[in-house]
Parts: sequence; C-alpha cells; structure tokens
Amino acid sequence: MAEKKEHKIVSASTGKDVTNKPRPAASKPAAQATGNAGGLRVGAVLLWIAALAFEVVAILLMFEKITFLPKFEPIYKAIGALVLDLACVIIGSLLWKKANHIDPASQKSPVKFWLWNNLGVIVSAIAFVPFIILLLTNKNADKKSKILGTAVAAIFAIVAGLVSYDWNPLSKEALEQATANSQVYWTAHGKKFHLYEDCQALDRSDELTMGTADQAIEAGRGTICKFCEKRYEKDLEDATAEALVEAAVNE
Repeated sequence: MAEKKEHKIVSASTGKDVTNKPRPAASKPAAQATGNAGGLRVGAVLLWIAALAFEVVAILLMFEKITFLPKFEPIYKAIGALVLDLACVIIGSLLWKKANHIDPASQKSPVKFWLWNNLGVIVSAIAFVPFIILLLTNKNADKKSKILGTAVAAIFAIVAGLVSYDWNPLSKEALEQATANSQVYWTAHGKKFHLYEDCQALDRSDELTMGTADQAIEAGRGTICKFCEKRYEKDLEDATAEALVEAAVNE
C-alpha cells in the first residue's frame, strides 16, 4: 500500500503554515451571488438576438442592400453595425456569466458544462464569422473592403470570445459544498478544489492551501476534482447504507 503523501498545508484565511497544527473550524461562508438568474439569461438571449440582427444589417450595408448615409463607403457603415454587434454580444455574455454564478450547471457532464458556461463564445463566432465568409467570397467587393472588413470582424470576434469565455466557471456541486461550509484543498496553479487531502491528483503537490469551499471559489477554483467528487458520492452512499442498517437493527 502506497504511503500517504505529506503536504505542507497553508491556511487560506491567514496564509500561515498549519501543517502540524489542529485544523481550524470552517469559517462562515461569504454571501453567495444573488439575483434573478432567469431574468439575466433572458436579457442575455435578447441581446444576442440583437447582435445577430446587427450582423445582418452589416451584411446588407456592405452589399448596399440598405442605402443611407451616402457620403460614407459601405464598408465603414458595415463596421458601424459591427460595433453595435460587438456591444450586444459582450453585454449579453456578461449577463449570461453572472446568471451562471447564481444558478450554476452541474459538472457531471464536462461537455455540457463547458457549452453552458461558454455559450457566449459560440454566439461570438456566429455574430462575426458569417460576415467574414460572405465578404471574402463576394466577387464584387474591392480588395480594400475585404481586408479592412475581415480584419475588423476577426478582431471583434476574438475580443468578444475572450470576454465571453468563463475563465473561472462555477459548478452546482461546488456551490453545494460552499453552502455546506466544508474544508477543502487546492494548489497554487490548479483549476479545481479537492475534498480530500490524500486525493490521488495531489500526489505531485508539495504545498496545499486549505480553506472553505467558498474561499476556494473566490480563489478561482469553482469546480470539484473528479476523483474527489466520485469518492464523496461513494462516501455518501456508504454512510446512507450504514444508517439504514443501523436503523433496521434498532427496530
């Protein structure tokens, strides 16, 4: 049987080494994000629809299907519409991310979890890539318009995608642990927190930070290690089975 990995444990609250000291009781969690997640998501979707509408307007302006402000070249009018497109995508994505931190998705399905948390990234692509494709494939567009329009739309798509990406997603399971006020562990460069100090994923780590799940979330570790999650579920099942056996014996 492998020996238990010895870690240096640092308190998230004080920053001091508590490896050989009695582990402190969990402090009261900080207030969680509050608000109407459903309302924020509706607002995000409406803004994303508006963004796609502005992209259509940009395409129509580019191909001179809509004619106004005749003093300006079509490409400049199209860029103006793309600016509004960008604003709607970014604001919508910020609302969507805020909603996800109020009512997070489960991390049990990694693909669904990623898609739900980063829907704004997908919208960012849809809001600009079709414009780029249509512009580049348009035989009537001049070289200047193609270069300028493609460059601007590509930059906008990248900016919108970076802003829309949730770099520190929060999972339903992590929020439940924060509510339970449990002590957890995380590493300096890891993206997840761990429920068990002896988790196999921590075998190569010499130093761990210990704190509440709420503190881990604040530190950008908003999801639980898969190994710990499975072990926790098994521990709950075992505890439930033991409780049922004990209840049956005492009847």
